[in-house]
Amino acid sequence: MSCPKCLGQMEAGFVPDFSYGVVLQASWTEGTPDKNFLGSIKVKGRRQIPLSADRCPRCGYVEIYARA
Repeated sequence: MSCPKCLGQMEAGFVPDFSYGVVLQASWTEGTPDKNFLGSIKVKGRRQIPLSADRCPRCGYVEIYARA
């Protein structure tokens, strides 16, 4: 895939999510963020799609995708 900004070659990657001693892949989650009484965001019962990211090493442009 070519970069839409500079036409450089995009490289594949992902967005890590660091949590409690583990590294997970970040996800798109439907709806707006609602917090529970502890301040954590509620996600149970919501559709989630893992995020992937393409980056241009030439200009630094990043596109993030939620591919189902």
